[in-house]
Amino acid sequence: MTEFKSDFLKTLDSRGYIKQITHPAELDAYCASGTPVAYIGFDATADSLHVGSLLQIMMLRHFQKCGGKPVVLMGGGTTKVGDPTDKEKSRPLLTDAQIASNMEGIKKAFEPFLTFGDGPADAIMVNNDDWLSKIGYVEFLRDYGVHFTINTMIKQETVDRRLRNEQPYTFLEFNYMLLQAYDFLELYRRYGVRLQLGGSDQWGNIINGVELTRRVAGGEAYGLTSPLITTASGGKMGKTADGAVWLNADKKSPYEYWQFWRNTEDADVGRFLRLFTDLDLETITSLDQLEGARINDAKVALANAATTLLHGPEAAAEAAAAAAAVFGEGASADALPTVEVSQADLGIGILVAAAFSAAGLAASNGEARRLIKQGAAKVNDVTVSDQNGVLGTTDLIDGAIKLSAGKKRHALIKVAV
Repeated sequence: MTEFKSDFLKTLDSRGYIKQITHPAELDAYCASGTPVAYIGFDATADSLHVGSLLQIMMLRHFQKCGGKPVVLMGGGTTKVGDPTDKEKSRPLLTDAQIASNMEGIKKAFEPFLTFGDGPADAIMVNNDDWLSKIGYVEFLRDYGVHFTINTMIKQETVDRRLRNEQPYTFLEFNYMLLQAYDFLELYRRYGVRLQLGGSDQWGNIINGVELTRRVAGGEAYGLTSPLITTASGGKMGKTADGAVWLNADKKSPYEYWQFWRNTEDADVGRFLRLFTDLDLETITSLDQLEGARINDAKVALANAATTLLHGPEAAAEAAAAAAAVFGEGASADALPTVEVSQADLGIGILVAAAFSAAGLAASNGEARRLIKQGAAKVNDVTVSDQNGVLGTTDLIDGAIKLSAGKKRHALIKVAV
């Protein structure tokens, strides 16, 4: 393991954020002196970011806490092209109005995590459309196209996979990696950015930016990626049967957000505490050592800390209190009708509609689907939107899954002993 000297790299290393890194010794020295400047880019493909982007936001947060200046790059220009990285087909193209609306929604996610302002280490938010829309095509090809070879570009994983599978890879998408690399160069010139952070799926694009900046500007440029986070059972981080776990409160309430973290798999609790909270490592180690039923205390600590970061302590406390009303001491839960299922069936997965029918909350699977369509069906107090959703062992909270039809009818699903 590399022994880093800078507070930033020591923090990232100790909490499990580092997957790949360029020029580690040089980057370490840069982060240990003065006020380093780093950026991460976020394309405006939706009107909110989701938990899948939270790891990147947390890296910027740690960077600022360690004395660095974060630059949040909004992809107003690159969204017009669409990042093809790790995608099996082209992204739908958005209008300028859609992109502008999405950016307004996305900006809200950063305010709880970063301090914005005019100070040396205050975060700033910039839009790459400010320079990309002004590029002259022939001039861009002449000045920067010479630094990219088709030989290297087609070896990138997404391109290679699409070509091998004989799936279309448009010339528009092919240009995305050039534009992202140019972003790094432009940010280097305008704001003194020396470091790009991102997920490991962006490694090829980051390397392009590092190399272009070093070649054209002759300056320091570095890249660092975090691992792509999956759950212990192999699921994609931030995805549930009910869809994406959005960061904006108008798309995912603080209570639903709290419940998402409370439902974390046992094997993920320690890792998620390190990555998604500000709790110190000593506290996290203590929580990570809890076993048996006491691991639920660690899950509550995770939910409280993560929800406090995004929505504030008051919203986190309200969510915890609401959850305790049913799942805390178990008094309310004991009075609910209960249906027992086998561990094997729940391991395979049970249709939500079938669970509602079996629990007597709907007369049939069809009626249960109508409840879901009407927004009247909840699992663990979170509204279900997928009529074909499936319940699994990850939905268990303290050994039970709470089903609700409307505001007054509830039941529990438990594993037969």
